[in-house]
Order: sequence, then structure tokens, then C-alpha cells
Amino acid sequence: MILKNDRFLRALKRQPVDYTPIWLMRQAGRYLPEYRATRAKAGNFMNLCQNPELACEVTLQPLERFDLDAAILFSDILTVPDAMGLGLYFSEGEGPLFKQPIKNIQDIQKLVIPDPEGELKYVMDAVRLIRRELNGRVPLIGFSGSPWTLATYMVEGGSTKTFSKIKALIYNEPAAAHQLLDILAKSVSAYLNAQISAGAQAVMIFDTWGGVLTKKDYLDFSLSYMQQIVDTLPKNDVPVILFTKGGGSWLEEMSLSGCSALGLDWQTGLGDARKRVGNQVALQGNLDPSMLYANPDKIRLEVADLLRDFGHGNGHIFNLGHGIHPEINPDHVKALVDAVHELSRPYHANA
Repeated sequence: MILKNDRFLRALKRQPVDYTPIWLMRQAGRYLPEYRATRAKAGNFMNLCQNPELACEVTLQPLERFDLDAAILFSDILTVPDAMGLGLYFSEGEGPLFKQPIKNIQDIQKLVIPDPEGELKYVMDAVRLIRRELNGRVPLIGFSGSPWTLATYMVEGGSTKTFSKIKALIYNEPAAAHQLLDILAKSVSAYLNAQISAGAQAVMIFDTWGGVLTKKDYLDFSLSYMQQIVDTLPKNDVPVILFTKGGGSWLEEMSLSGCSALGLDWQTGLGDARKRVGNQVALQGNLDPSMLYANPDKIRLEVADLLRDFGHGNGHIFNLGHGIHPEINPDHVKALVDAVHELSRPYHANA
């Protein structure tokens, strides 16, 4: 099937494009009234994730409103530990929680790599359905949480502000932590490869909590396991994006992982990042999500600043520095997407 819009994939490979492509983290989400209606129809978030037809529906919803250059699978980063038997559920106001969190080395030793076409078949069915329904309109992005981020939720039992349990594990029982991270890396590798086989045309690894680590611990407990995953993926044909929130200090090390692109949060300057990594990887980012509370004229000015910061040339995918907030006005998202497409064209004049 021929892609009608392959700008996103070309930008990931640092190839010429006529304008900077854009997609948004959490672009299918609570800021859209049609998403809220579909979620209500599903009954709850997990039902929505586990129903391929509804997951497909919400994946495509933002593409009907905005001229986005990629679709991203609607799912959750915690599907893998849920498939390992930890019992993922969501509590209003508390976020994700596990009924059976990891409490000791015995719990780690019981973990089994989930079968992507078994316990996680609903995700693969969603990928296959979305790819068919897209019909070459734009590329489809698959994704997973990083081993470190998954381990954080699994050991803490849910969200945390102190990371006390997971940090106690890496400091007091590093061998057990590495055992947990190794089985998660193998699980994520199988999961992402299965998404690719099902039709994902690029994949992204979300390392939401890598930035809470020291540099040494980040390299040992996060990046090394992401690199282990990247080594198993067919990255020449399917680009791989690594995103560590708060990871701006370690871009050089991240760029050597074999990934195709680095996602940047809004605290890392695009121009500075480009100077540091050179032509090693493409860059994705990095508008502050809160900028979408601003009026369209202010959003347009900020887009112009970010495009100017990156400068002329290839290898930039416009995105937010993290996920879109639930209260955002969809009209502001349209203003953002249209501004990126219009204002970026002079930076690709020789494409």
C-alpha cells in the first residue's frame, strides 16, 4: 500500500521534506469531545484499550479534525505489565494502579514474557485494523513504555512522587532490579516487533521516568535496556524514536543507541540539541504542552520561534514536549498544526 503522506517517515530518516511534519503525543485523548463520547460508550479506559474497534475509532478521530502527519496507536504504556498478571486498573484522580505490584525478588522470578499474539492480541488486532482503515493516509506509530518506566509503576504499585520503592530496589538489590529490567526489555522487544509485524511503520519508546535518575543510574538502569530493545528491532526499515522526559542532559549517549530519532521535552532547546547530536539522529519536539492554553496568535509566534531554533535542513518532527493536556481547546490544536505546516516551508525550500 502506497503512503499518501510519508513526510513523517522521511523526516525520521533525515530525508528532504517540503514542510516539517507534526503529530502530538496523546493526540487521541480527553481534549476531544468525540473521544470522551467513545470512552463513555466503552464504559472505562481499559475496556476502550482492549476493544480493537473502539481503539481504532479513537486513533482516527484526531485525523478527521487536524491535518496531522502520523497516527499513533491508541493504547497504554502499561499493557505489558498488565499482561504479566499484575492487574492494571485506573482509579479516578489516582491514575494507574496495580492489584499485585512487585514486592520482592520472588515476585520478579514469577514474571513471564507475555505472548504478543496471546495476552496482548487485542493490541495487535488494533494495529492491524488501524493500518487497514488508514489505507495509506499517514504512517502508523506503535509504542511501548521503557523497561525503567514500566518497572517504576510495577514496583511502586502506581504513580509516585518520591520513587522510594523503585530506588530502594536499585540501591539495595541491584541484581534483582536488573533481573526485572531484563525480562521487561525482552517483553518490550517482543511487543514492539509484533506491532511492526502487525503494521506499525515506526515505533516509539516512552521513558517517562528516566529523568528522575542520576546520569550513572540512567545509563545502567534505563538507557542500556532501551538500547537492548533497539538492537532487536528492524530499525533500518522501521524508525525508532526514544523519548526520555527530563533526559536533555544525556542526548549524546542516547543518540548512540542506534535509534532513528530522539524526542525532546520542552526544557531542552532544539538548536542546542541539534548542535550536540549533529546528524546522528532526527529530533522530535518540543512545544510546551501548556502553550496550547494560549491564543492562536501566541501559538503561531511560538511555532515560529521553535522552527527558527531548529533552522534549515532535514530531521525535525514537530511535536509537544509531552502529552497534550485534557482541557485544551481543539481549535488551538488546529491553529498549531496549520502554523507548523505553513511556517516551516521556507526551512525546506530546497526539498
